[in-house]
Amino acid sequence: MASSDEIYIKITGKGGHAAMPHEITDTVSIASQVIVSLQQVVSRFSPPAIPTVLSFGRFIADGATNIIPSVVSIEGTFRSMDESWRAEAKIRMKQITEAIVTSMGAECEFMIKDGYPAVINNEGLTGSVWDHSVDYLGKDMVEKLDIRMTSEDFSYFALRYPSLLYRLGIRNIAAGIDAPLHSSRFNIDEEALKTGMGLMAWLSIRLMNGITEGGK
Repeated sequence: MASSDEIYIKITGKGGHAAMPHEITDTVSIASQVIVSLQQVVSRFSPPAIPTVLSFGRFIADGATNIIPSVVSIEGTFRSMDESWRAEAKIRMKQITEAIVTSMGAECEFMIKDGYPAVINNEGLTGSVWDHSVDYLGKDMVEKLDIRMTSEDFSYFALRYPSLLYRLGIRNIAAGIDAPLHSSRFNIDEEALKTGMGLMAWLSIRLMNGITEGGK
């Protein structure tokens, strides 16, 4: 799973009547250019082999049909799978934003709030857990998942210890339990709790036996 950082940009200029653009600083236009230009960070600076997402979900320009506000706020999220690129991207985003805003005669505050690091499963542990899970559940009940650009605070634990994050299926389509996470209809098939607890106990025993037998 990806790292997750929050982006906060505040653009300030001289607001005023939209019919007199030569007398104001068009903060709305500037903010729009910032959003479009920052997409270049992903399309032109990001290494193609590193999954990267830059999205903006909040744009506040409290003006009117004929009024340009003096302040526009933008908020978004940046996600990646590589810590070196993550650090470089933050620098590039700040440089691009400040250059655009300054060149258009406005001022800006650019802040990135560091979020969770990326979740990286330990390769050796993942292989062992896969084999043990197949032994316990059966081959048809275990599947590999693609990477996800959502984030998870388990990443802090994985930075310190060889770790693995796996998912437990909790849907039961026949019973109408099929809503996704964050849905108002979200529910779980409680029979999955038995499977989950049994699997964790099984994995703990098998992995501990492996450590004892291997002398590590």
